[in-house]
Amino acid sequence: MGIADVVSLLGGLAFFLFGMTLLGDGLKRVAGSKLETILGKLTSNPVKGVLLGALVTAVIQSSSATTVMVVGFVNSGIMQLSNAVGIIMGANIGTTATGWVLTLAGVEGEGGFTSATVFAFIAFVGIILYFFCRKQTQKNVGLILLAFSVLMSGMQAMSSAMDPLKENEAFLHFISAASNPAVSLVIGLLVTALIQSSSASIGILQALSITGAISYEVAIPMVLGMCIGACVPVLLSAIGANPNGKRTAIIYLYFNIVGSALFMVPFYLAHMFMDFEFMAQPASTLGIAVFNTVFKVAATLVQLPFTALLVRLAVLTVKEKGGEEDEEFEENLLDERFLDYPPLALEQSGRTVVLMAAAAMKNLNRSIELFTTFSGEKYEKILSRENVVDRYEDKLGNYLFHLNSRGLNERETLVSSHYLHCLTDLERISDHAVNLADLAKEMDGKSVSFSPDGLEDMNHSAGAVQEIADLAQQALVREDIEVALQVEPLEEVISTMLEGMKLRHIRRLQNGVCTLEMGFIINDLMNNFERVAAHCSNVALAVLELRYADLQFHNYARGVRQGDQPEFRRWLAFYQKKYLRSASSEQK
Repeated sequence: MGIADVVSLLGGLAFFLFGMTLLGDGLKRVAGSKLETILGKLTSNPVKGVLLGALVTAVIQSSSATTVMVVGFVNSGIMQLSNAVGIIMGANIGTTATGWVLTLAGVEGEGGFTSATVFAFIAFVGIILYFFCRKQTQKNVGLILLAFSVLMSGMQAMSSAMDPLKENEAFLHFISAASNPAVSLVIGLLVTALIQSSSASIGILQALSITGAISYEVAIPMVLGMCIGACVPVLLSAIGANPNGKRTAIIYLYFNIVGSALFMVPFYLAHMFMDFEFMAQPASTLGIAVFNTVFKVAATLVQLPFTALLVRLAVLTVKEKGGEEDEEFEENLLDERFLDYPPLALEQSGRTVVLMAAAAMKNLNRSIELFTTFSGEKYEKILSRENVVDRYEDKLGNYLFHLNSRGLNERETLVSSHYLHCLTDLERISDHAVNLADLAKEMDGKSVSFSPDGLEDMNHSAGAVQEIADLAQQALVREDIEVALQVEPLEEVISTMLEGMKLRHIRRLQNGVCTLEMGFIINDLMNNFERVAAHCSNVALAVLELRYADLQFHNYARGVRQGDQPEFRRWLAFYQKKYLRSASSEQK
């Protein structure tokens, strides 16, 4: 095997791996961006889990990728550990699809019509669809055809480059040593751990088998080793996960080890006494695909009734660490494993925004309560919750920054931008809640209080601010357009209300009813109320912008500014009647 053969082998490997990646991407695009999220909706039925895991893996062309996603689901609490076992087993079956596709590489026809001719024709059709069709679906089909051709071309290039190996003495000596099942298994494990794909490593084995240089005595244990080697990227992905996330990766490892052991021990004992003749025969691409499939299906059927034992073994292996965790900050929702699957990452980002909104609004309500009855313990809880909100902003902001670099489509980019806008406003609402709590603490420390009329004004405006915060939260959580449309009118009413409150406060100062010291506090309180209402308005507008097309949203915004938006006028009148005082009361 000369230098030219080595270069051809490396080039074929490059085409093969690139074709696999491209094929998986194309299939995912055709299947839709929601493919990965299906896994998170799984019921507790393990049989359905097996079928679903097999289906998803057959599409994305990687059992490791499917299992890494499952580790993320369990780590973030979307999926129970017991539900994950079926998907892991199904992923092992789904990955055999690639081996069956690769058996086409050695097909020959009559009259010189070879498989290479077929792949060339498929590539030609693919390039026409990809370059000349306008619909994205047709382009994606073209991409799949091109990827398939690249994959098969790489397979054939590797086979041609390795053909001289069947006469190479050093290689034949190596194969002789590898006829030991343990050695062959370790080789398969190491190769798969290196390239991090059992589908790719089995494809390489099939390419080598076309030369006729390896027998089933070498190929069978090598396939088993490749199944175990596929666990390496999953185990690496579980580093830093919570205990259940690590247990999911361990279950994948145990499943493959147990399956391999259950096959090897009885099979090789029988081989010792019965001497299976086929073991000495050259392995074929079809034979490797058949064994790979039969083994993985059999391993699943044998172990499926014992999923509870696999879970228990994983729990015994990975112990739960002691110590208390922050109950409010759900850091595991933003699992970095999901960054490669934008629909999942955005779904988890949305859940995080909902939790952040709940914490911010809770802080606002608790801080307003301090003006009625101040409590040092409640004040400290507000500060603690503000730290939680700050952590959400920091964690989610960084998460979305990394996600935006992953090539999002137009809709995903819009959703990501929506979350970024909302988290900034939610964090500012929590900041203003802390400012209000500080004012309540200052009043308690200085033993000052509102005048009766001032207290009435404060309670009245606080009620409106709490209502607008509740509306903004509902609109954000439910993506409710009807609720979002109520926020902007109420924000305008609150601005008018606070202006009236300021005028009445000045009159009380002039009449000596209110002290100058309380005047500064009330002025700060009104400023914080006004800013909270403005940030709630921003959140509601972000919800409207997400739902409507750009033109519709800008028409609505322009209509609000010009006062010719019927829905806006209707709610404005409603809140004016509810919160604005009559002209006579303004004179008090």
